[in-house]
Amino acid sequence: MRFLTAVAFALAVCVHGAGLAFADDDPDLIFKKSTVWKFLTPDHKLATYAIDDPLVDGVACHFTVPEKGGVSGWLGVAEEVSDVSLACRQVGPVTIKENFEQGEEMFRQRRSFMFKKMRIVRGCDTKRNVLVYLVYSDKLIEGSPKNSTSTVPLMPWGDQMPPNCGDYLSD
Repeated sequence: MRFLTAVAFALAVCVHGAGLAFADDDPDLIFKKSTVWKFLTPDHKLATYAIDDPLVDGVACHFTVPEKGGVSGWLGVAEEVSDVSLACRQVGPVTIKENFEQGEEMFRQRRSFMFKKMRIVRGCDTKRNVLVYLVYSDKLIEGSPKNSTSTVPLMPWGDQMPPNCGDYLSD
């Protein structure tokens, strides 16, 4: 009996800790769609989220990630697959708050209990005045990470002219 109590306590700590480990800057959940039905445990789902670029006002990104159900998903210990899709758009007048480096991380989210993270990084195509966003998993899959790219051409918004993203690149 004492052993079962210890196991239950350890499991509760792991589940609680897993929730904390996954909490970064929380994106806004737009919706989830079940893809595989599971009996008595959560279904496998595709979840679509939105996040505003914290450094660039007027740009938002939407990404869709698979979320495992079943017992491991319910306990928060499932290793999520690396498939992520990404779409970023200008949603208002663009203001770049400070300088940034090419490939600077904009958002990070854990995708497994221990090792895998999904990252969204930002860059600037100076020739075309376009912000470039790349999402990838930092755990290699057969030598190459899965990834997706989205671009945001900086356009006038109302009477406001867009900034030149190249002016904000750090050397």
